[in-house]
Amino acid sequence: MQTLLHTAAKLSMFAFLVSAVHALNSSFDVRETTIEHIHIALNTGRASCRGIVESFLARIEAYNPALNALLSLNPDALSIADSLDVALAGGNTTSSLFCIPVLLKDNYDTTDMKTTGGCLSLAGLQPTTDAPVVSALKRAGAIILGKTNMHELALEGLSVSSLGGQTINPYDLTRTPGGSSGGTGAAIAASFSVFGTGTDTVNSLRSPASANSLFSMRPTRGLISRAGIMPISFTQDAVGPIARNLNDLAVALTVMASVGFDPRDNATDLIPVSPVARDYSTALHGGNLRGLRLGVLEGFFNRTASDETTPVNEAIDATISAFVAAGATIIPIESPIYNATAISSLYDVQKFEYRQQMDTYLSGPSLRGNHPSTLNEVYTSGKFLVIPDQYSYVRTALSSSTENATYPAIKLGIQNLTTAVLSTFNAYSLTALIYPEQKNLVVKLGASSQSGRNGALAAVTGLPVVTVPAGFSPATPEAPIGVPIGMEILGMPWSEEKLLNIAKLLTDRRRVRRPPASSAKAAEGRRLDKMPSIVPNRSNIPAVYPVGTL
Repeated sequence: MQTLLHTAAKLSMFAFLVSAVHALNSSFDVRETTIEHIHIALNTGRASCRGIVESFLARIEAYNPALNALLSLNPDALSIADSLDVALAGGNTTSSLFCIPVLLKDNYDTTDMKTTGGCLSLAGLQPTTDAPVVSALKRAGAIILGKTNMHELALEGLSVSSLGGQTINPYDLTRTPGGSSGGTGAAIAASFSVFGTGTDTVNSLRSPASANSLFSMRPTRGLISRAGIMPISFTQDAVGPIARNLNDLAVALTVMASVGFDPRDNATDLIPVSPVARDYSTALHGGNLRGLRLGVLEGFFNRTASDETTPVNEAIDATISAFVAAGATIIPIESPIYNATAISSLYDVQKFEYRQQMDTYLSGPSLRGNHPSTLNEVYTSGKFLVIPDQYSYVRTALSSSTENATYPAIKLGIQNLTTAVLSTFNAYSLTALIYPEQKNLVVKLGASSQSGRNGALAAVTGLPVVTVPAGFSPATPEAPIGVPIGMEILGMPWSEEKLLNIAKLLTDRRRVRRPPASSAKAAEGRRLDKMPSIVPNRSNIPAVYPVGTL
């Protein structure tokens, strides 16, 4: 009897606490909010965890129909928030991401939501194990709010998929959001969560950061485990965070990198002892731009004047001027090896690794649900989207492997390129290399590809890059505050702290980020009895991308 009374008392107390936190204002303004702001609001009683989640859901309900950035919402998000409110009442709020809503690109394995890669053929794929980085986010107290749309299977940068339709850039509703992590980029820009995650095989963390006035980190190969994340290329794949500010980016990076060595991803065996358990937030304090030596990759610009290229050149030139004004030394690097188009053509190994990597993933024992078990089954199902510009690539990938005769020579070429980049650093005593993420503005809806991007250098060499907002194009009726433009800062292996410090010092001198006008108004939060659902808009897929055609 005493046990029953004790249990009843505990349940009564739980109900009381939940009722009390529900009484708090559920319309906490989450526009541009940060981890720090949310924690202050929680610890001062100005907001409940549930109220914060409901406020983000209000923004999603108000603005996602236009942006089409999300594929699904976590059905357990509100109940998780309730349990965190109970912990809050008990003073148990020490974890770094306590009650921080996070959105995941939908190629991260999650036990509470399907993992689809944006592909209709994989709509039933249900992991039974979280990806290690997802587990790390949950352990740190994050609430996984939902999954974002992406360019299907992360193969390009237009962010269109057979399952999710076309995601729209919130700064210009006639343009793409970059990609392949474009759903994350659009969602974070519109304040659908505090930060999000992405993957990057050539450009895919940096392109949406650039196109949405955000910050991203593509880490050194091996720093963050890629296990449990839908793959393309063992050589080139990377995972990382996308955020509206560097403080949140650093906290997210710290948590994601806390996985450390992972036997399921042997690239993590490369991690030196020093980066393990490192707090990257400490890199945002101190330092000086004076004395830095920054190499500008002249071959990564398109200096032909046009409405699409001139704004990029002007924004990057203005950023370079800010570095100079702060005392940094700028060294033009004009070596012919720094040609992004040539690097992609000569050293991109995706087509050799894609089929083998995906076949291994799809046949994994932790996946349930009705889904193809090979990549060939995906592309014979009729339920997929490949843009015409990639028909040849996918066909070649389906009949290629790492056994191809040319593969070892390309891998050797990558080693030689990496050595050449490190030699450039040494020859000029460089701190970092800088260049625009994309030579032109992010492309319009219906474009044949996301042309002009410069991400291949970091992708094939595995070197770390932080992407920072650099400016905007002139305002137009379609882009009321202009189209965002981003800059990459590339460093030596394991130099994430230095890159974050450079980015912070630059951002303190030159604050560029502005939220998009299309989602600028507050969305009034309301008490929700259950989680809303998301129905992606597949009817907005441009006709030039026919579904089921290869």
